[in-house]
Amino acid sequence: MSWSAPAPIPVIPVAPRNVRTARTLWLFSFAAGLAVLVGSFMTRESHLQRLKPVVAGMAPGGDPEAVTTATGIVFWGSMGAVLLVILLEAAMLGVVMGRQGWGRWALLLLLAGHVFVLLVAAAFLVPDGDAGSYVVLLWGLDLLLAVVGLMFFLMPSANAWLKSAR
Repeated sequence: MSWSAPAPIPVIPVAPRNVRTARTLWLFSFAAGLAVLVGSFMTRESHLQRLKPVVAGMAPGGDPEAVTTATGIVFWGSMGAVLLVILLEAAMLGVVMGRQGWGRWALLLLLAGHVFVLLVAAAFLVPDGDAGSYVVLLWGLDLLLAVVGLMFFLMPSANAWLKSAR
């Protein structure tokens, strides 16, 4: 017995199945994108050797050391841009799972930016041959899973779950 009533404990409703499915699809999307980054990191020497003539062709007669530096900047900048987009999407996924409805629209904008970043990075991170087809396949899977996950977030039961937080 006490003289005061205990503090009310807010009940956190369980996320509907489609919200949990959307979260899972986004997590697999992140895994596919990160797999490309890990593979590119593991084969960075071959990427850098492949990119040197491309960079040298853009600035003919350039200093070999400057070409090497520019090649590194292009490669690591592409990797960093893809990683940054994935990290921002992961942060927005956390916002959505925290029941903030505006996060879905931020995910939509980030997904559009993700497509743009992948198109630019494809020139620098997609190797020739079979390895290149695997990179394109993983990036396609990355985008497909993210789009389907976003569609699950836009379903009516997800809207009801997000509105119940207010």
